[in-house]
Amino acid sequence: MAYELKSFEDLLGTEGFSNQLLRNHFTLYHGYVNNTNKLSDVLSTMVREGMAGTPQYAELKRRFGWEWNGMRLHEYYFGNMIKGGRAIDKNSDLYKKIVKDFGSYENWEKDFKAIGMMRGIGWAMLYYDTAAGRLLNVWINEHDVGHLSGASPILIMDVFEHAFMIDYGVKKADYIESFFKAIDWKIDITMARNKLPLIFAER
Repeated sequence: MAYELKSFEDLLGTEGFSNQLLRNHFTLYHGYVNNTNKLSDVLSTMVREGMAGTPQYAELKRRFGWEWNGMRLHEYYFGNMIKGGRAIDKNSDLYKKIVKDFGSYENWEKDFKAIGMMRGIGWAMLYYDTAAGRLLNVWINEHDVGHLSGASPILIMDVFEHAFMIDYGVKKADYIESFFKAIDWKIDITMARNKLPLIFAER
């Protein structure tokens, strides 16, 4: 079954993000969805035709993870955002967990923003390690390198140049501030997030 494009047109008009920037970014996301579907079809055909052991199959199989993560990470990223933003509830389990694991919300924010300011292309992500019951801020290089096995993504910030350069040039810090003003702290874009209060309550 093919992956379907998700619409994030409701983000148009978000303060700090021009419509040109967002539309270009949506187009990039569409490319990841299309390529994921194309690769899935090609790989299935290769298996049926007895080509699963070939170098061509191996390279396309490796590429699939890159395209798929490019698709899914963009869905998480856009899903993190809402026009006008939505402040984090200081009585929420997530806020309390951030304070517990980082010492304060302010400490967490400084750490997350510092990751976003690191040189290079990639993603800044807040993960929940379900095995240890810990929140971790992590740098993801490209789309498929640096993910924590078994951890659930909570908040995702795109720090590839395409996410900000049309509006901000090389002023990445200004982009990060605009992203924070647009965060939807309801945090409900993945199924894992719906389980977070239960997970936190158990620990």
